[in-house]
Amino acid sequence: MALHSYSLRTKIFIGFMVVCFFSIIGSTAMSYLIIKKSTDEQSVTEMQNKFEALMKTLDYAVSHTNITQEKDLVNILQNEIYEISDINKHDVILYDLQGNYLVSNKELNLVAQKKIPHETLMNVLESDKRVDVQEYDQKVGSNVTSSYMILRNNMLEPIAIVYFPFYHNDDIYAGAFNKYVQYIILVNLFLILLSIWLSWVISKNLTKTITRISELITRTTLFGREMKPIKYFQNDELSGLVKSYNKMIYQIEDQKMLLANKEREEAWREMAKQVAHEVKNPLTPMKLLIQNFERKFDKNDPEIDQKVRNLSRSLVDQIDLVATVASAFSEFAKLPPKNDESFNLKEELENLVRVFNDDGNIYFHANKDMMPVRMDRIYLSRIFTNMITNAKQAVSEQRKSIINIDAELFNKKIIIVIEDNGIGIPKDKLEQIFEPNFTTKNSGMGLGLTMVKKMIEEYKGDISVKSEEGKGTKFTIILPTNV
Repeated sequence: MALHSYSLRTKIFIGFMVVCFFSIIGSTAMSYLIIKKSTDEQSVTEMQNKFEALMKTLDYAVSHTNITQEKDLVNILQNEIYEISDINKHDVILYDLQGNYLVSNKELNLVAQKKIPHETLMNVLESDKRVDVQEYDQKVGSNVTSSYMILRNNMLEPIAIVYFPFYHNDDIYAGAFNKYVQYIILVNLFLILLSIWLSWVISKNLTKTITRISELITRTTLFGREMKPIKYFQNDELSGLVKSYNKMIYQIEDQKMLLANKEREEAWREMAKQVAHEVKNPLTPMKLLIQNFERKFDKNDPEIDQKVRNLSRSLVDQIDLVATVASAFSEFAKLPPKNDESFNLKEELENLVRVFNDDGNIYFHANKDMMPVRMDRIYLSRIFTNMITNAKQAVSEQRKSIINIDAELFNKKIIIVIEDNGIGIPKDKLEQIFEPNFTTKNSGMGLGLTMVKKMIEEYKGDISVKSEEGKGTKFTIILPTNV
């Protein structure tokens, strides 16, 4: 999987882990190199100290006599060379200036090199310093540094060549490193666990605020109900983002207020037009009745009393219609008081469906037999009476009307879906369906769905609609059980 597909938190965590692992590997490798270098230096220092001690002992042994011949050197060192070897705890072999064997603390048959190689001999004779030759002794199975140096008499004349074989095994490195590994494994294991925990904590804390800001921005809309500023007191790179977000939501709140005022003003303007229209409808026939009565009035008419009664009855009917309009708009402004009680919503819906299901075309389904809810029964009855009535009135002439009502109890919420196969609602009118004066019918004042929405919102619920013209409409109502 590509790295770009991981979350920011995972990327930071992986980054920290990679850095930690490379640091641990680097420190381990560096420690090994330091140990190896230290061991090499210690080996060189040890060899140098032993060689210097050996040369001082030999110089002291030959300093008491003026040695000019090789025989004299052999005679002098024949016995002392064993003592010198014991003191320095090392083999000592002397060669003449032609590279031939002279004397040693070892038996002749045990001396592997009876003659110095010609190339090495030339290097030794041409140099005033010690000449070291790196070799590998297969018999012993270790590296050997063959050190050669000219031995001089008290007149500083060369009289012999001293050969000093210094054996050093690479197992010393392995032993030292293995001893180090025993400790470093425990330390590295602790560091790995610490780095994993530390990387996780750092990545979590670093992305926590970013995730929170992201969630808030995702939920932020012009019509959102809850837009709270983020409280962030750190002075880092994220503080600028937080300040920008807080500034944005304040601007959104201002725009919401302006938009709400504008919509409220527009709604009242439309409401006033609707009220005027609804009131004007009965006033026109009232005016015509009075004008017609005045034109035909005859006090000597024997049926004058009956005509007056007919006129009065017609005027009262029209006045009652005006009063009905006023009452309807009054109800829109104020809902009746709630009388909450606990009951089984499934039973209530079954009773309502039974009342309206005279044609047998309403089908009710519920996922549970017991759906406890706490709310006002009258509210519930008004909500679903309106919804079922609308579904029945939306019948299409092209097919038999079918209304499906599904109720589902899930996570302390009841989801009710009312779906019909009626004429549907045009797309351009779908957004206006919950407005006070909206209606697709030839009669009525368009307050039914507005009242339904208000009653559902009284219980912190929600209602939504989907519709396709010519195929039908589906309303989804979500109500908390409040139990």
